[in-house]
Amino acid sequence: MILSIESSCDDSSIAVTQIKTKKLLFHKKISQESDHAKYGGVVPELAARLHAETLPKILKQTKEYFPQIKAVAVTTNPGLSVTLMEGVVMAKALCLSLKIPAIGINHLHGHIYSLFIEKESRFPMTVLLVSGGHTQVIDARGFDDFRIIAQTMDDSFGESFDKVSKMLSLGYPGGPVVERYAKEGDERRFDFTVPLQNSPKIAFSYSGLKNQVRLRIETLGDPDEQDKRDICASFQRVACEHLLHKLKKIFKTRRIKDFAVVGGASANLYLREKIEELCNGYGAKLHLASLEYCSDNAAMIGRNAVEAFEREKFCDPLELVSTPKSR
Repeated sequence: MILSIESSCDDSSIAVTQIKTKKLLFHKKISQESDHAKYGGVVPELAARLHAETLPKILKQTKEYFPQIKAVAVTTNPGLSVTLMEGVVMAKALCLSLKIPAIGINHLHGHIYSLFIEKESRFPMTVLLVSGGHTQVIDARGFDDFRIIAQTMDDSFGESFDKVSKMLSLGYPGGPVVERYAKEGDERRFDFTVPLQNSPKIAFSYSGLKNQVRLRIETLGDPDEQDKRDICASFQRVACEHLLHKLKKIFKTRRIKDFAVVGGASANLYLREKIEELCNGYGAKLHLASLEYCSDNAAMIGRNAVEAFEREKFCDPLELVSTPKSR
């Protein structure tokens, strides 16, 4: 078995995955959302302290598996430096005490493997990764062979939802609350401009759209609840239209048979519906991770680690380090 640890941001998570069958034997995640909500976003130092408290509590529940653990996998990048360190320190201690190797996992690769939890991996495929920190289209060719086709030039898709939520004082995390408000809003009331609509560049940008929302809020002065619902609905529509506009350009230039959407923001049901329509139009098969595995979790890290274990991609525990920025 492989024990995996995820602590790249504000979710403390540990999983145990059986190597041969890829079965998920144990998985637990403790969210810190309520602790950070009062600040309108993640406070790195607070997140690190909470990881230091919660990770050992989860680990205690996995003791029965220790005799069969063959390696410890941990997210090493990208993420917040102080929170990544909490997981890395725990992984080092476990590896040294159990005398087993370590496996460092790229968090973004883990999101791609969230598609294959308790399943065989399937490559090649084109992947849209949308989260609070990233918006990328990736040509996923196989294990550790991921190439970026397009990415955001500024804010990410998920980050823009968080910022709109904060501007409207709706709370954190912004993605779920904006989506909830949007369901009861008029998505055509505010005619926000789709970013880069007339640009041939295959890239994403959300800073301009976020600024359009800010200016509209200022114009309204003190938006009431219906104003907020309509702003959320109009913003969500345009944010997704921007993604779809650029994805259509990619579909027209590449022969895509399998397309996937991963990352925390892939839990947005409005986005899922629009992507499904896009794939149906181009005859591509859509792959989605289960909603419980869209956000950061150790199960996806463990699934990626199974592939790494089979290829003997180990590292000395003493040389295990976290690198906040992804290469």
